[in-house]
Amino acid sequence: MSRQSAFIEERAASYAAAHSLQLTAVQRELIAETAALGRVAGMQISPLQGAFMSVLTTALRPRLAVEVGTFTGYSALCVASSLEPGAGLICCDVSEEWTSVARRYWERAGVADRIDLRIGPALDTLRALPTEPQIDLAFIDADKSSYVDYYEEIFGRLSPGGVILVDNVLWGGAVADPSRDDEGTAAMRAFNDRVAADERARSVMLPIGDGLTMVTRRQ
Repeated sequence: MSRQSAFIEERAASYAAAHSLQLTAVQRELIAETAALGRVAGMQISPLQGAFMSVLTTALRPRLAVEVGTFTGYSALCVASSLEPGAGLICCDVSEEWTSVARRYWERAGVADRIDLRIGPALDTLRALPTEPQIDLAFIDADKSSYVDYYEEIFGRLSPGGVILVDNVLWGGAVADPSRDDEGTAAMRAFNDRVAADERARSVMLPIGDGLTMVTRRQ
């Protein structure tokens, strides 16, 4: 299967990527440097997801975006590069090591001034934000056991028309496999069930990357 999606036939996924927003030179170099890290590089979103997030950011025109889980900064780069002047992105992560890579590429792309990187537990960062509905776009891609908590903290601060994106919701297909009962699979199933049953929300699960759920508030 293609890295573009674990759930779409490779030729079709590659065709979709070829007919989507193309990578910049800086994005290509960041992807290559991350790939050289080895197995941990699997934490990076696919280029097709990145293209989707870039186009969505352009369409939503968010004033404030929030990311939970930044790694080497590719998803943040996609969002920040599509922000309008005066808009900003708050990135939450616990790793100085991985985000030091991110900072270099944000600087090279000329978007570092749009990104506020906050190192520390993401729940602490989210809970310290004003409680008013001001988040226009959020992306959750961190420790799966805390997804429900991240979701709730963000949802309460979501602006009218705001969108939450959540990564890894298909968990390699394990969530649909009754024989799988490991901790990560159980956490993702619990989160998916929570969103599906949330009467405040409207959501759709997309089979790109490792599964991407898009959530907005019911009007």
